[in-house]
Order: sequence, then C-alpha cells, then structure tokens
Amino acid sequence: MYDISYDQLEKAKANVKTNLEKLSNEGLLRGTIPADKAFSAVNVTTSLKDALDEAVYVQESTLESVDHKKKIFAEMDALVGENTVLGSSTSTIPASQFTENLVHRRNCLVVHPVNPPLYLPLTEIVPAPWTSQEAVEKVRDIMKSIGQEPVCLKKEILGFAVNRLQFALLAEAWRLVSDDVLSPSDVDKVMSAGLGPRYAFKGPFATIHMNANGVMDYCDRYMAGVKRVLADLGPIPTFEEPQALKEIDTSLTAEMPLDKLNEHKAQREKNLAALMQLKKSKQ
Repeated sequence: MYDISYDQLEKAKANVKTNLEKLSNEGLLRGTIPADKAFSAVNVTTSLKDALDEAVYVQESTLESVDHKKKIFAEMDALVGENTVLGSSTSTIPASQFTENLVHRRNCLVVHPVNPPLYLPLTEIVPAPWTSQEAVEKVRDIMKSIGQEPVCLKKEILGFAVNRLQFALLAEAWRLVSDDVLSPSDVDKVMSAGLGPRYAFKGPFATIHMNANGVMDYCDRYMAGVKRVLADLGPIPTFEEPQALKEIDTSLTAEMPLDKLNEHKAQREKNLAALMQLKKSKQ
C-alpha cells in the first residue's frame, strides 16, 4: 500500500488486519490463504516508485476527482512498464477522462468495487475506448482469483452499471416521497422487506423469468403494463425539492441519529456477513 502519509498507512494496515480477522472468524475469507499469512504479505511505503516496482496490477483508491486522477495516473504511468495494469476504484468517472494522454493507456481501466467491499464481492470492470482486451481479461482473472465476482462492461458508460441502476431507483424513491405517495420509511421498507431480499439471490432478469413461464411469457403477459407504469414516471428530481429533502432528512435522522450512525453501519456489516454466509452455504 502506498500513501504520502506514513501514519495513514499504519492505520490502513491495522484496518486490513482487523478486517482479515473478522472475515476469518465469520468464515468469509475469499480464497484459501489464512488471514495471518495474507496479512504478512501486506507491505506499506511512502515511495510510489517502490510500490509500483514489478507490480502486475495496481488499484488506485484516491480522491473522486478527475484532476487528481490525472495527476496520480500520470505519475504511475511514468513508473510502470508494459506489463502493469492500472485500475481505478472510481464509482462514476470514466477512465477516458483521466488516461487519454498516458503512454500505457491501453493498460488503464476502471475496477470499481461496491460499498461495503468487505462483504460485497461485486466488481465492475470498465474499459476506456483504448483499453486492451488483454488488460480486461487479466483484471477479470485476478478478481476471480481473490474471490471477487467481476462483471465486465463491454464499453464505457457514465456511472457504469451499479450506479445507473442505483440512481434510477433513488430517483423514483425520491419522487414517491416528493409526490406524497409514501413516507421515506415506507419507501425503504419496500426495499428491505420486498425487493431487497428477492434480489439478494437473483437479479431483475432472473426474477421476471421466474415470475412467469420464462422471459418470453413475462413479456407477453406483463410488458404492456410495465410500459404504462414507466410512461407515468415523473421527470428526474433535482434532489433539492425542499419538502421532500426535509422529510427524508428528518425521517432518517430520527431513525439513525448522526451520533449513532457508526453503530448502524456496524449492524449493517453484521447483517451482510450473515447474508453472505447464507449465500455461501447455498452455492
């Protein structure tokens, strides 16, 4: 691990140790290497050159800023050779916005994990227009080898897949509150007690396949209704509508006070660990 601050590196290393032990205790370590052996392979440095020396793959996880990513990728590009792949953890910024002028741009792409990555193994692999297929396949194989579940986008698209789906859901959730259809807590309940558990094992396409006699039957029977509902959806919210913003903020702050937010995050991790244990047992 590389950072300009040695103190930050020491904190990060301690966090890695804690998380490895947590995953080990929960039976959720990915791969076959024991936690202590995995941790012994973690080294830290404040020298970018040392961090990149003979690296096969690099994961950049810095500021969500185009200018910053241009800077750090230019620095890395000057230090690596033809065999090093450079991946970015960015959640929304296409790689084409910060790798275009690099010597090794064919080895640059987005490799976006999902939060919290400790328990969610999905990783989006998003090539820039000039990323080589070899680099994509190399990253996909690396991700699989460490227990991640990679999906490879065929082409670059703003927001990638996770956030395009997530933001579409967020927009309609916001509209339901703004149009005084549901309270914020009931919107969340639609997900937590309905769609969320259903999608924990199968996605939207598998769901329509099972909700009828296959996809073709679903489309024959229900797609006219689907299109009517979609046509009824309102415009994209500004997410600044004062009444909705106040109602959502008031509801969530009452449910999860800011001074208790870390406790709720910890409980989310426990719940996700239990869910991943269940999913692992059903494989």
